[in-house]
Amino acid sequence: MNLTGGCACGKVRYELTDMPMFVHCCHCLDCQRQTGSAFVINALIETDRINVITGEPVPVRVPTDSGRPHDVYRCAECQTALWSDYGGRSYLRFVRVGTLDQPHRIAPDVHIFTRSKQPWVVLPA
Repeated sequence: MNLTGGCACGKVRYELTDMPMFVHCCHCLDCQRQTGSAFVINALIETDRINVITGEPVPVRVPTDSGRPHDVYRCAECQTALWSDYGGRSYLRFVRVGTLDQPHRIAPDVHIFTRSKQPWVVLPA
């Protein structure tokens, strides 16, 4: 499979030892605000299927509109967001597909929170 990724500065490197359960493109306002973009693409995968090769991502607690904060795991040096833990589920991670070395290898299975998508984003049929 060989899905590897890392942060912008290269201090954190990781590999996925299995394919994600599924991949979503989230258009919620929290994701838009936190990424500074129109959406985020997350690959949902079990935590034990992420092998950290170098470095140690650190959790940063982030507030959300729902009032239930989640942890974004970032490189301590460059602050790249690598994955998230939504809802305190230690067994599951939402890997930011954009941090993969070859992000084009994983396409979204579904788009979520589309009511808050930007009007210029065109969704697939």
